[in-house]
Amino acid sequence: MDAVPIDVLTETISRIFTASGLSERPSRVVAGSLVDADCRGIPSHGAMLVPMYVERIRRGSVSTAQTAEVVADLAAVATLDGRNALGQLTGDQAMRLAVAKSKEFGIGAVTVRHAFHFGGAFRYVLAAAEQGCVGLAAANTRPLMPAPGGAAPVVGNNPLALAAPVPGRAPIVLDMALSEAALGKVRIAAAEGRQIPATWSTDADGVPTTDPTAALAGMLLPAGGPKGYGLAVMVDVLTGVLSGGAFGAGVSGLYADTAVPNDCAHFFLALDPAAFGGTFEEQMRTFATNIANTPAAPGIDRVYLPGELEALRHEKARVEGVRLEPAVRSALIDTARSLGVELAIGGVR
Repeated sequence: MDAVPIDVLTETISRIFTASGLSERPSRVVAGSLVDADCRGIPSHGAMLVPMYVERIRRGSVSTAQTAEVVADLAAVATLDGRNALGQLTGDQAMRLAVAKSKEFGIGAVTVRHAFHFGGAFRYVLAAAEQGCVGLAAANTRPLMPAPGGAAPVVGNNPLALAAPVPGRAPIVLDMALSEAALGKVRIAAAEGRQIPATWSTDADGVPTTDPTAALAGMLLPAGGPKGYGLAVMVDVLTGVLSGGAFGAGVSGLYADTAVPNDCAHFFLALDPAAFGGTFEEQMRTFATNIANTPAAPGIDRVYLPGELEALRHEKARVEGVRLEPAVRSALIDTARSLGVELAIGGVR
């Protein structure tokens, strides 16, 4: 796979969104978010999403609004109506508000209802960490996983991310879907004709499968069994239930009917360490150093803090560019051409 420079890929995707009716600034924001995921080795939340986003804009289930509407605002908490705008735009807005509230009250919590997919959850917690805050972001999805012992999906794989700043280091970042694997990874495997591990998903009958096509008609399996299931349930509470938005089966699938709004919900939390009266920066530095200096097991070069591998991949991509899977590259090219967009990706025919 030939690598594409970050700025070139970002410009290509930005042009696609602009041609779809989005203004230039939000187009670049959303494009940057997707490319950032590819740079960090999270292709399930990268450029592969562009065709689906564009199709939803075309069919009207995603709006070209640039901001969410504030529907409730009381001291340290607020609720926004996302108005079916691209989730990166409303997510950025919500986390900025949560951080601002944390600087005033020590804590800021913001929910977003009537939202759309916001890309990688890491984006929002990193934004909080860059402001010196501990951040949390979560979203709900359509039901994709069964309850333990259940034969039907009842809860989404509801992504959850947390980050904490570390002086002199990249922030510690946890970003995980609460299924064993993200649905996007299954879609990539299906597009490439690859098998998946049997721990990722079941077929339509609830039997674990290595066939990604059968998996797309089945159910995802929760990470850690009942632990992942329980966390997913509570994320639905924090996002859909708490915001007054959709939850459970009220959330529509991203790919099922692109004319129907996704109508997911988001939750953002920011904590200002200064409000807790401790020596947060000093203790975080010591804590992170202790983990990083842990002796490695035989055959292992070193241990990594959560999020460190992704940060290293990002730095590498800044130099070497982004390597897109052939199926993703082809879909991106087809989408661009369908909109009459002049491709910024070099070397394609």
